[in-house]
Amino acid sequence: MLLDGGKYELFDEQVLPLDPLKFEDTEKYSRRLKDNQEKTLLHEAVINAIAKIGGIRVILSVMDFTFLGGSMGSVVGEKISRAAERALQERTPLIIISASGGARMQEGVLSLMQLMKTSSAIARLDEAGIPFISILTDPTTGGVTASFAMLGDINIAEPNALIGFAGPRVIEQTIKEKLPKGFQRSEFLLSHGMLDNVVERKNLRPYLIKILRLFLNQH
Repeated sequence: MLLDGGKYELFDEQVLPLDPLKFEDTEKYSRRLKDNQEKTLLHEAVINAIAKIGGIRVILSVMDFTFLGGSMGSVVGEKISRAAERALQERTPLIIISASGGARMQEGVLSLMQLMKTSSAIARLDEAGIPFISILTDPTTGGVTASFAMLGDINIAEPNALIGFAGPRVIEQTIKEKLPKGFQRSEFLLSHGMLDNVVERKNLRPYLIKILRLFLNQH
């Protein structure tokens, strides 16, 4: 829907997840990884690609919630960082489409350190003046929201997407107050200055073309 001719070229497909902590709960983490790979036909919860949008070359990272809830483990963080590093090296705009429940608990601190790693990679893009467009879909929560997903030069969300760090129930239990209606939904965040726009998926392609041309000073 977004890309010229629907064409793209994947990269970093050789970066694969492991089970460094040998995590066991009701099921071994290594088994869950394999099951999700077979179910989704993906290696991990994010893919990196090169493509064109409106004739403009871009680098994309696209998350998939069907793979372990789009959770960010070490490989997801590594691939997001690599995409940003390639965008910096090639001076090419970066677009990240987020869909995530947050950090991947089965990787412990190895997962949490991805917040700093991805944020640092995005900061280097910012220093170099390379455009980064962040698109937040439903849901984008936890460590992904607390790191790269909210660091775009422009942050766009789809309508009614759930976006936040902690869940509404956790917040209500912590502050002992009832939250406003629509709290943590795209429109609420837009009205409170946390987003730049809310755009329906069918309108994203022309919107992105307009924004990319604006960033690159093309008319």
